[in-house]
Amino acid sequence: MTEPTISQLPPLPDDWRRALAVVAHPDDLEYGCAAAIAAWTDAGREVSYVLATRGEAGIDTLEPSACGPLREREQRASAAVVGVSEVAFLDHPDGVIEYGPALRRDIAAAIRRYRPELVITLNHRDTWGGTAWNTPDHVAVGRATLDAAGDAGNRWIFPELTEQGLEPWDGVRWVAVAGSGAPTHAVDATAGLERAVRSLLEHRTYIEALTDEDPETYARTLLTGFAEETGKRFGNRPAVAFELFPR
Repeated sequence: MTEPTISQLPPLPDDWRRALAVVAHPDDLEYGCAAAIAAWTDAGREVSYVLATRGEAGIDTLEPSACGPLREREQRASAAVVGVSEVAFLDHPDGVIEYGPALRRDIAAAIRRYRPELVITLNHRDTWGGTAWNTPDHVAVGRATLDAAGDAGNRWIFPELTEQGLEPWDGVRWVAVAGSGAPTHAVDATAGLERAVRSLLEHRTYIEALTDEDPETYARTLLTGFAEETGKRFGNRPAVAFELFPR
């Protein structure tokens, strides 16, 4: 019996210099995106991170006042592994982020500040792959990021940002959504996969609270599995998938 043909994903456009990744929590980018980010920084592209929260509600055995600073430190160390030095936090409350103008304004401000051509975020839909329920934080931040990419270029939306010296930025050409159930493009993860594993391992406290499995085995098995599964649609090369929304 003939195997069904798997439709291939084209490469994500690479004619850009600056990217901004906007997600809800520490570790969101490390569960899949980091291999692509490592490849981009290797190529001399500038990537910055903005996180809506400090992940302070993410570890049951740690009070938020202790958890937030710890997860911030882990996130900064994790970003450094893949060549990212700029990591900012918006300080929205972990677990109860509200989609709305305040979140859109904060993300639009970040886009105006960093002036990216490519904006990256995480799955904004209700489910992962149509079965596993997504968290409200991911949905809110993903949707707000898609909206803020347009807000950032309109001086009459959030005019207070202009008064603060953040001039409109209409230079976002794409928003790339990681973890989407309907990917349209992919990035070769071959060169960045090992650093992606090390980047995820910087979230050691979180991983040790999440699973009894050896952290390195957990991180390597998970990220290699993701990359190889996507690679079936990318010439059998390890890859990171994105759903691309042109602007």
